[in-house]
Amino acid sequence: MKHTLVMTGASRGIGRVAAEQILRRSPDAHLLVVAREASGARLAAGGRTVSYVPADLGSLRSVRTAATEIRARLDSGELPPLRGFVGNAGVQHTNALTEGPDGFESTFTVNVLAHHLFVRLLQDRFTGPARIVITASDTHFGDVRHNLGMVPGPAWQSPDVLARTGAFARPHTTAAGRTAYATSKLAAIYLVHEYARRLPAGIDAVAYNPGFVPGTGLARHAGPLSRFAMRRILPAMTLTPFATTRGAAGRHLADLVLGTTRAPTGSYVDRGREARSSEESYDPRREGELWDAAERFTRPPS
Repeated sequence: MKHTLVMTGASRGIGRVAAEQILRRSPDAHLLVVAREASGARLAAGGRTVSYVPADLGSLRSVRTAATEIRARLDSGELPPLRGFVGNAGVQHTNALTEGPDGFESTFTVNVLAHHLFVRLLQDRFTGPARIVITASDTHFGDVRHNLGMVPGPAWQSPDVLARTGAFARPHTTAAGRTAYATSKLAAIYLVHEYARRLPAGIDAVAYNPGFVPGTGLARHAGPLSRFAMRRILPAMTLTPFATTRGAAGRHLADLVLGTTRAPTGSYVDRGREARSSEESYDPRREGELWDAAERFTRPPS
């Protein structure tokens, strides 16, 4: 049956690999890419089973406009029924002071609020069985075993604090930017748990951890030395169990989106298998608090 999959973060890195895998392995899938105009157009030029809607995920107004267009295209029959949403886009800054147009810290906006807004605005257009996949990260563990100490662990606070700039110690530093990233990925897992509780039956939500994947472009905002290391030195770690190649991570993501990897709603998939996320990531009080805050933050301006 022809169906639509909406995907963010499909223009580069593991998302690009996953998109190519999905199109090759699922001829019935129409991939709708949400991206900045230039990168979205380049991917859509590859064939009739790909189209795109332009959006800046750092702007909730832009996300709202994109979701409205997707709804209209589904309602008109221009797109086949919606069966999936892949929230793969992510950003990591070199500080915790980067503010977006909505007044929220940029990491939190892109990694948490933008995908939440898409889920909420599209949820009544899904045709079951459907699957929502949100890319998380094992940085949310905050330990040496999972990220070799390269990224500080999350530092959870009230969502009203996390959503604003300067939420972490020494907010002008790279360490604060990485803390913001790890914390945003913990928040993404919290919301996946809430989706599992709140979304209608037939719409599953799963968090996906690709592992440490050098060379994805996530460090594009880092300084020259860090960018050099990510491009030239750290890729050698894919020869060890501590890192995943871009190709493998993309294939694992495609497997999850297409249902080859079985995972119940609310679960956490570590590369190609269901696993348990950190103990901190199971906290119904925080999950409910974050849901309420995300609903408030993404409410359209009056």
